[in-house]
Amino acid sequence: MTPLFVIFITVFLAELGDKTQLATVLFAADGRHHPALVFAAASAALVLSAGLAVLLGMAAERWLTMIPLKLIAGLGFIAIGAWTVWEHFKG
Repeated sequence: MTPLFVIFITVFLAELGDKTQLATVLFAADGRHHPALVFAAASAALVLSAGLAVLLGMAAERWLTMIPLKLIAGLGFIAIGAWTVWEHFKG
C-alpha cells in the first residue's frame, strides 16, 4: 500500500461519524445554505485543520524525540475513552 492510500483510508475512517461530519450534515440539512457552500466551507476547514495537525506533528517530532508520538496519541485516546466511560457511569 502506498503511504498516501494508508493515510487517506486512516483519516477517512476516523472522520466517519465524527462531530465534524455530523456538523456538516446539519448545515447541509438546514436548507439555509447552498450545498456547494457547505461543501466548500467544510472542505476548507478540514484542509486547514489537517495543515495545523501536520505542522504540530512536525514540531512535536522535533521536541519530543525521546517519547514515541504513537505512545502519546494512544495514551490520549485511552484517557478520553476512560473519561467517557467514567462520565457515563457517574450519571
